[in-house]
Formats: sequence, C-alpha cells, structure tokens
Amino acid sequence: MTKKILKSVKNISDSYDTFFIDIWGVIHNGIELYPKATEVLENLMKEKKRFVLMSNAPRPSKNVEKLLSKLKMNKIFFKNIFTSGQAALKSLENNKYGKTFYHLGPKRDSDLFKGFEKKRRTLTKADFILCTGFLDDYEDNIDFHKKLLKKYIRIKMVCTNPDIIVHRGSRQEYCAGKIAEIFCAMGGEVIYFGKPHPEIYNLCIKKNEKILVIGDNILTDIKGANNMNLDSLLITGGIHKQEFLNLPLQNYDKILDKYGSKTNYYQEILTW
Repeated sequence: MTKKILKSVKNISDSYDTFFIDIWGVIHNGIELYPKATEVLENLMKEKKRFVLMSNAPRPSKNVEKLLSKLKMNKIFFKNIFTSGQAALKSLENNKYGKTFYHLGPKRDSDLFKGFEKKRRTLTKADFILCTGFLDDYEDNIDFHKKLLKKYIRIKMVCTNPDIIVHRGSRQEYCAGKIAEIFCAMGGEVIYFGKPHPEIYNLCIKKNEKILVIGDNILTDIKGANNMNLDSLLITGGIHKQEFLNLPLQNYDKILDKYGSKTNYYQEILTW
C-alpha cells in the first residue's frame, strides 16, 4: 500500500508519455491556483511531456482559459484544455439528439450554445434538455427542479457536466450531474458528456501513448481512468478530503473499494 503514496510526480514521470490532469480541485479551487500544481505543469513542459487539462466544465474550452487567466495562470499552459462542454458542442452541431433544445442551467453557461440560439426553445417545445446546472433563481433547490422536470421525462437530457458537487473555496455547490441523477431517478434518459464517459477521452488520446490520469474525484476522474484502462493518481486533498482525513494509509484502498474503483497512486496535493 505505501508504495502507492507519492511524494513526487517526478518519481514516476518517466513511466508516462501523457498526463490527463483535472483542473478544478487539482489545479485550483475556484478562487486561487495551487502553486505546487502549476510547478508540476512547468516541469512536465521541461521534460517535453504532453498534458491535457481536462475539465467537466459545461462551457467551451475558451471560457475555462478565461477563468484560468483571471487566476493568473501562465498562458503557456493553455495549449491543451478540453472540456465536457466542448465535447457536447458536437451534438448541437449535428442535431444528434434533436433540432431544438431547452437550456437548463445558469445564464453564465449561455456561451456553450453561442451560434445556436435559434435552436433554443421553452421546455414544452424542445426536442431535448441541454443541462449545464441549476437555474440562477433556484440555485441548489432540488425540489424545484424535480417539479420542473417531472412532466418531461419523455425527452432526453444531455448533461454537460457529470460532476455531482464541486468545492468553490470552502463552499460546496451542486453541478449538472446532480440534476441528471434526479432525472434518471424519475425514469428519464440522460446522455453524458465528460468524465467518466469515454467520449471526452477518445477525443484526446493519441495512438500508443502511456497515459496517467490525475484527478480528485473518484466518481469521474478515477472511474473514467478505470473505464479506459488507464493508470491514475488520486489527489486526496480535493473533493474527498473529509473521507481521507486522519485515515491510516493502509485504509486508503478501502475508500476506493467503496466506490468500486481503484487507483495506482495517491497524493494529498499535486506536487512535483
């Protein structure tokens, strides 16, 4: 077990060609960057390793770049950013799930369907639901969203962020995955874009690469790596921090067992 605890990514970097690195929870917490994590990116670049900053953000990749710029991240790291929102855009382009959609989510996510505004409809007239999160006026109000969706489980939901929760600083917030979970429980059908589902990985993988997936979410980052048969590193100081807090190292794997997952390495915070 103790062999899995990493003090330094440097110790294993030679074993991998490419690194798929989660952004929120590993690189930043929504309010500030983690300096040790950006040091990892700097050193991967020095070693000429390819890395993809992979996010379940329900927005185009360019929007994530804007957030990272506000957090003062060096733009040299922006070469390979890919989001679940970017992956979902393709379904809008080719009318995969219908010609019209109802946007369920906050106004800040409207950039996702920029150029497709003519396809937007009310819930009663839409072919499918494009879910990016909770509505602005009913943030975290689960009962409201249950009542809203109850009559519309006959149409499909496209979920652009499979995450259930995220931490913004010390505050916990629900994501689109929570609404998708509710919709499924009521009998609706959900199409997911983002980790742990294969589409986002297939768009980023190159042939004959040895890949390490780095993330703090067992249900998305680590489960996604497992689904794709990729090695993984779990950051224990992220979304599952309370579960690992004061836990003996020999019991770490038991947490993963609880989620039906496994990982190759553990690290509290991403460190070179």
